[in-house]
Amino acid sequence: MKTDFDARPVYLQRNDRIRAHFLTCFLALLLYKYLEKKINRGGNHFSTEEIISTLSDMNFLAIQGEGYIPTYTRTDLTNALHGSAGFRTDTRIVPKQKMREIISATKNSRSSKEKLKEKEKNM
Repeated sequence: MKTDFDARPVYLQRNDRIRAHFLTCFLALLLYKYLEKKINRGGNHFSTEEIISTLSDMNFLAIQGEGYIPTYTRTDLTNALHGSAGFRTDTRIVPKQKMREIISATKNSRSSKEKLKEKEKNM
């Protein structure tokens, strides 16, 4: 875990800034661990570094008038990411409206993700 963060010296003197920096670092660590636990629920073991690297490499190509097609290679990790997110983007062209729904669902509550799963089943 120590190697997952880029570190540099931080020179803070005011208590409020020290606390803010500590809170930022703590939240980053918390998010890393949450992401790792959520992805590894199914008995997998992917490091946080692998997860972040894979997420940053998951790109899509916009096709005029059609939607989006994934340009990444499907792996066990991408399958685990899809499973934990509750939607798939690797099996077909994703229409623009569907991509908007996916983005919206990531910003909203869990109930929105459940609605998205239902819509995907009905497609």
